[in-house]
Amino acid sequence: MYFGRVYTNAFIKQLRERYPEGTRIELVSLYDPCRADISYRDQGTVAHIDSNARISVNWDNGYICDLIYDDDVFRVID
Repeated sequence: MYFGRVYTNAFIKQLRERYPEGTRIELVSLYDPCRADISYRDQGTVAHIDSNARISVNWDNGYICDLIYDDDVFRVID
């Protein structure tokens, strides 16, 4: 879970290069199971990445939910 981690600008830049806007991803697991609107194998599109390494995703089911880079597990799909 996000506990106020601090990321360097260089790390955020690398993260944005690795997962640019429009990248298609598939969820593997969530650290916080309370976010029940998305689940295993749901797919979505990266909208942006903020300075706290939260990856904003527009999920195909219409839900918008951030993934936490260090906590949630996802994979890039083609």
